[in-house]
Parts: sequence; C-alpha cells; structure tokens
Amino acid sequence: MSSVPRQRLLSGRRLALLASAAGLGAALVFVGPGFDPAVSLFATPVYAQSAQRPVGFADVVANVKPAVISVRVKMDVGSQASGLGEDNPFGPNSPFRFFFRRFGENGIPGQRGQFPRRQFATGQGSGFFVSADGYAVTNNHVVDKAESVEVTTDDGKTHTAKVIGTDARTDLALIKVDGGNFPFVQLADQEPRIGDWVLAVGNPFGLGGTVTAGIVSARGRDIGAGPYDDFIQIDAPVNKGNSGGPAFDVDGQVIGVNTAIFSPSGGSVGIAFAIPAETVKSVIAQLRDKGKVTRGWIGVQIQPVTADIADSLGIKDPHGALVAEPQEGSPAAKAGIKSGDVIVSLDGRPIPDARTLARRISAMAPGTAVKIGVFRNGKEEQLSMTLGELPKEVTARNSTEDHGAAQGIAIPRLGLSLAPAANVSGAGTQGVVVTDVEPDGAAAAQGFKTGDVILDVGGQAVNAPADVRRAIQGARDDGKHTVLMRVKSEQGTRFVAIPLGNA
Repeated sequence: MSSVPRQRLLSGRRLALLASAAGLGAALVFVGPGFDPAVSLFATPVYAQSAQRPVGFADVVANVKPAVISVRVKMDVGSQASGLGEDNPFGPNSPFRFFFRRFGENGIPGQRGQFPRRQFATGQGSGFFVSADGYAVTNNHVVDKAESVEVTTDDGKTHTAKVIGTDARTDLALIKVDGGNFPFVQLADQEPRIGDWVLAVGNPFGLGGTVTAGIVSARGRDIGAGPYDDFIQIDAPVNKGNSGGPAFDVDGQVIGVNTAIFSPSGGSVGIAFAIPAETVKSVIAQLRDKGKVTRGWIGVQIQPVTADIADSLGIKDPHGALVAEPQEGSPAAKAGIKSGDVIVSLDGRPIPDARTLARRISAMAPGTAVKIGVFRNGKEEQLSMTLGELPKEVTARNSTEDHGAAQGIAIPRLGLSLAPAANVSGAGTQGVVVTDVEPDGAAAAQGFKTGDVILDVGGQAVNAPADVRRAIQGARDDGKHTVLMRVKSEQGTRFVAIPLGNA
C-alpha cells in the first residue's frame, strides 16, 4: 500500500465528492499521489472544455428589430372619455375591462370631469412594416379616431403616417409611411405549436425597441372580445404600449399581433393574447386593396351545443352550431335553415363549435356558394346557400322590457310562473311569458328572467302554460333526460336545456 499521508488522501477525496454533488457533469479524475490542490483549483476544468453556451435570440432580434416601429397618436378627446372608441369591446362599461386590457390605451387627462372642447390626448403603441414601401400593421384601438399618427423607426427617425384602413372586429389597422427601402418582416405561413418559443418586440411604456421572450401557451382563446376570437396566448411579458407589436417565432416570422393582456393589476402577469398571422394576412390584404373589410354572412343567431342540448336533440357528441333563429330574408332563411337546426359542416368540413362557424363564414367573400350540412329530425341534410355580405351593424335583440303586468300560472317543478304572451302587453302573440322566477328553481339556474318569452318546448310551439306542461311530459314519456326550450329575451333568441329531473 502507498505511504501517501492519510490527510492528503482525504483532501483529494473531499474535492471530488463536492464536484459531483454540485451536478456539474465533471469527468472522473483520478486523485492520488502528486495531486496538488493549489495548482488544480486554478487549472481549466475538464468539463469546461466541452461546455457550450446556451442558445440565445440575438441573431433573430438583429434581423427583425429594425422592422418594428413605435406608434404615437394624437386625438381629440372632447367627447371620448375612454380613448378606445365607442365600439371597443374593452370600453369602460365592459365586464372584461378590469381583467383584459388593451395595452395601447391613451394617456387621457381629466378623467373625473368634463373635457374642455378640443382637448387633445396622446397615445402610444407599436407596429411593424410588412413591405419595403412603408405599409405597416398595428391595432385598430391604437389609431382609432386619431387626428394624427407618427411612427418612430428603430434608428430613431420619426415619420408621419396615414391610416389606410381599420377593422374594429379584429382590432387590426393598416398604416402607411411615405418613402421606400424600409426593413420589413413576413407573416408566418404555419400556425405555431404550443410550447414554441416566441419573441415580443414593441414599445412598452414608451421604451421603444424592447424585446421579451416566452412560449406559446395556448391557441384558439376566446376572451369575449368578439365573434371571431381566435387568439394565441403567450407568456412573453408585454405591457401598455406593446399594442400592435409583433410576436415572432425563432425564424423571425410574425406569428401574431399583440393586442391584449390578462391583468388585474394593469401590468404583465404572463398572459398575453395575439391575433394569429392567418387572420392578419386576410384583413390586411383587404385593407390595402379596398380600405375596408367585407365578410361573408348567412344571417343566423347561433349558440354552442352543450351536452344537455345534444342529449335533447339526439346528438351523440356535442358539436356544431345550434341555430336559435334565422333572420328574416337572410341567406340562411332563403336556403331553408330553421330554428333548431344544428349546422355540423361547411363545404364538407366539420364544424366543431359555433365560433368555428362564425370565423369560417367571415373569412369567405360575399357571393360565395357553399354547402351547409345541418342536423335536423335525427338526420343530416345538405343545403345550398349563397353568402351575403355582413351588414355594418348587425342587431339581433328582441326587447322584452316594460311589459304590462299579468298574473302567471305557476309551474312548480320549473320554478316559473307563465302567462300567454297574448295576455301580456308588448309581448306579441306567440309563446308564453315568464312572469316570475323562483331564485332557487331549476329555471333560475339556467338563466331565465322575468320577461323572457318561451316560444317552443321540445320542438312544439307553446302559447299557454298548459302547452308547456304537455311538452315536458311528452319528453319524459319519450325517455329524454332534458327538454329543449327556445327562449326570446332582450339578448336575442337562444335554446335552453332543462334537466327533466328538476322539471
């Protein structure tokens, strides 16, 4: 056995154990006679010779950052306290405003009092060039009602821009800067995958040229902003001023336009939403060519098919879009679509839900001939239709307010009192009016309110409380677990499934 002193052996053994415990991936090195700690501690470690630097985003940022711009607007706020436009879904009275914030909001003074005439405010956002001749994309809510628009490029130069067109429904806008040879970026052709890296570049809090990184957290998010919600959710930090800025993939292509954040506090909490590149391409192309966006339209009120509704209609798996009511004279009405139909396909492509139908129809040009698959009376039928053009303003409300009083007949198991519509002032001649709702009853749990009008139950028209009772009993006799009611309220017409165990 070697005569190496025991103390020296222990010192060498202790150093080796510490390296492995630290998880540094060190190569196994023999420590024995001749080991000199004073020399070895300052020598280049074996593991450092093969280590690689972590991959960063500097090369991508260097390529795309010159195409990103800061957008500054000036607007008259004499009659516009919100600074976001009258039709903005995130206005001051929106239930989403506290949580979902458009982060290009304007710094508007004097919120507590009336604005003096011709008082101006400034706002800021972000954008990016999509062509060398100065076309750039931003958010509609950044430039909506702007008196003037200025952009600052990455090199610090300031340019005047004009608004070519806006689209409030998707919150997109196209602006133009005079000149040429601007650096620009491309919109991605493929959808990102959940978990892909994403880079957000923009002008948060006026700090232009800011880059943050994260991943794609989810796709297809519906945040209640409108009928075409299909947002990409990302966790790259974005804040006020990032509105209209791009979200890039690692190839330097734009996968989306940042437009909103989820934030109870107003700052980034790691949940942001971007408009997908596919939507941006379609909208921007129309804005550039025509200055406006036209969309296909079929003219129906639709709602999701829940499990209870599917059970009531005899559909195995909840899917499709339930037609609550076709509008009179609309393409749907002319094609023969009826209330209670479930639209399950469009040109042979399945329709998984109501939002998908709305997005696909809106992406088509007016005048397009389509085939609509509907589930009706236990089987699927194919109907031919020519799309109309979506009206600028679409209203689908049926007011049921201020009806004259009428004594209703109680339906105890539903928790409702009903009266014939013909006996209630202002309710029309069809259906039965809800005159009272028990707070803890089955109907209250399904959202029934006083003034609602029940038009049919289980596919049968009802004009008296007795008709409702008979229809419910008929559904029970048929072995159904739920019964479907078509209800008209101030929000429009919808179907409601009532569990028969409670009715």
